[in-house]
Amino acid sequence: MSEQNHPINEVLQTTMGKIREMVDANTVVGQPIVTQDGVTLIPVSRLSFGFATGGSDFGKSPEVHKNFGGGAGAGVNVIPVAFLIVKDGNVKLLPVAPPSNDSVSRVVEMVPEMFDKVTGYIDKRAAEKQMCAGEQAEDILG
Repeated sequence: MSEQNHPINEVLQTTMGKIREMVDANTVVGQPIVTQDGVTLIPVSRLSFGFATGGSDFGKSPEVHKNFGGGAGAGVNVIPVAFLIVKDGNVKLLPVAPPSNDSVSRVVEMVPEMFDKVTGYIDKRAAEKQMCAGEQAEDILG
């Protein structure tokens, strides 16, 4: 019996077909969910999967195709990681993982939030300075 016609090929094809059904790009980055107030939530997940297959020919007789034994198995693990939140043209990442246990990891996780706060503070100060400069110009001119 040639390798192309061996029953293990059918087992492998069936296993891979079922994995393709379970795992696609929408499993990692999910379908967007739009709320009534116009906020779009996009789920992001971590995905891992594996499969195994095996087989055997039991004898060397001319009817080997009757003696084949085989099996296959697969497993998929989907873990939610975060949500992308889109609101009014702004995108934020909301992690859903449990908080870190060590200080270094907590600091690394806080960097994006702190960056947003510092940027917001700088923008606010720049706007206040522009407003003050405009008021001073009005006082001088008029």
